[in-house]
Amino acid sequence: MSKTSRPPHSSPRSGQEGGAAPLVLASASPRRANILTSAGFRFESFPADIDESSALKSRDAQTAATSLAEGKARSVANVRPAAVVIGADTIVVLDGRALGKPAGPEQALEMLRALRGREHVVVTGVAVCWPGGMVSGTEKTMVTFRRYSEEEIAAYIATGSPLDKAGAYGIQDRPFSPARRYDGCYLNVVGLPLCLVANLLRSACAPADLDVEVACPGHSVPRAG
Repeated sequence: MSKTSRPPHSSPRSGQEGGAAPLVLASASPRRANILTSAGFRFESFPADIDESSALKSRDAQTAATSLAEGKARSVANVRPAAVVIGADTIVVLDGRALGKPAGPEQALEMLRALRGREHVVVTGVAVCWPGGMVSGTEKTMVTFRRYSEEEIAAYIATGSPLDKAGAYGIQDRPFSPARRYDGCYLNVVGLPLCLVANLLRSACAPADLDVEVACPGHSVPRAG
């Protein structure tokens, strides 16, 4: 389920062809870049430099994810004012507690133990900023984990892969493959829901001619992992 909002701003003039504005991803995440590349977008990556810790502590997950996505998009737009900028932030929520990226292996271990065999929510906030305006929204996916072993956790943490991911996991990471089931957008859990990105880009008058069912598989139906 996605939620979008559009504050009152002037109409944008943006796009990806001809004299239209360039598209910029305000992230250093290779996963988000791969998602956009696989969908056929031409864009540049420009990491945003903002403090994420305070937003996680003081707000609910949807508000925090949206605020962080908007902050990232705005930060890069200040440097690239003529561009259409996409910002995103993903938060894992377990029992009402927001889980961001682990501070190190010990916190990753704590998070993976807490998530084991449990259902949780993954919230991604996405913002699209262009000269004169911004739209933003969130996507939520329910994920249920399998009961993996302590040995599997240790081997996974040893790869270093959990350390740059919200909740200390990647649903796509093999052979760990932590999810038993998910209900909603799979790419939302990976870090960038194309279904929401496409809707926001259309709201910003930027071209996003995607077949969402093809580009963003499993975005609205339960899937077993």
